[in-house]
Amino acid sequence: MSISPSPSSDGRSGPGSPGDLGPSWQQRYQEGPPRWDLGQPAPALVDWLTAPTVPVPGRVLVPGSGRGHDALLLARHGFEVMAVDFAPEAIAATREQAEAAGLSIQCLQRNIFELTPEYSHQFDYVVEHTCFCAINPDLRPAYVHLMADLLKPGGRLIAIFFTHSRPGGPPFGLSPEAVTPLFSDRFHLLSLEPVKNSVPSRRGEEHFGQLLKQPET
Repeated sequence: MSISPSPSSDGRSGPGSPGDLGPSWQQRYQEGPPRWDLGQPAPALVDWLTAPTVPVPGRVLVPGSGRGHDALLLARHGFEVMAVDFAPEAIAATREQAEAAGLSIQCLQRNIFELTPEYSHQFDYVVEHTCFCAINPDLRPAYVHLMADLLKPGGRLIAIFFTHSRPGGPPFGLSPEAVTPLFSDRFHLLSLEPVKNSVPSRRGEEHFGQLLKQPET
């Protein structure tokens, strides 16, 4: 999940620009298993990969990938995966798990806001789970443009949105009604549905969205 910049857990604003970094995410991993680590892939992502209409594998970015549970699942389904996280401990865990499973995953320890221009237009998919909800909400427009810039023409953003209404965070909630206005400059919303298959602690608080990158103008 770790991505810098981030707000503090009590909801106060964190760093104010995409380039600001801080030690908070690394410290959270050093203090023990972070509370957002499910110890398994997101059930909604499993359902997407095993649906009757199976997505065509391609190159996929997993931002804020944590210990790599989602990245490992995607690799097992034939995707070419790049997992990115700000915390060295998270990337080390992903690399270790991938090697143990005999899977090839590109692991990168970096602030996601520093991925362009090096990785611009290189991905068929971005799979979003616990990255968007971790950033300062003021940076959400920058996140939208970043994801669009990283995707190839016709690329898709596959997102599990935290849609709770609690104040503060992380995780910071986003109402389902706010998804289209936020993303409409760069994406066309294909679908957005409540997640039916979720872990108990997140039941009723997630929506699964598929967004298509709009043509460049």
